[in-house]
Amino acid sequence: MDNRDVPYRQGVHDAMAVLRGRWTVAVLAALALGERQYKELKSSVNDVEERVGWVSHTKPLTDRVLSDTLRRAQQDGLIERRAEPGRFGGVWYTLTPMGRSLLRAVRPLAEWAQQYHDELASRRADQS
Repeated sequence: MDNRDVPYRQGVHDAMAVLRGRWTVAVLAALALGERQYKELKSSVNDVEERVGWVSHTKPLTDRVLSDTLRRAQQDGLIERRAEPGRFGGVWYTLTPMGRSLLRAVRPLAEWAQQYHDELASRRADQS
């Protein structure tokens, strides 16, 4: 085995671990537009999915899944959570520099998937 491949493969593995979860990229992309409150973020993600015809997801983002996604992204250093003081203060989420960097890094992968979309879909259909 060629040891030069190990850091590359480990890096890909680490990146994919950060991107785990069906909604991670959608949430990060919604936050790329700026700081958002929880309900606004959820609506934004679901509005985009509805507008594109639910091609990425078959059902809307739920509160539980959004909370889990936000918690993981915060633990991974991709987003920051800011809570206003007081019992009923708002909670805001924003991308960190690392989160913005990850979205830039994912763009070539998305472009690759768009280029091969039809071929990938055809292969998946053949396997069904």
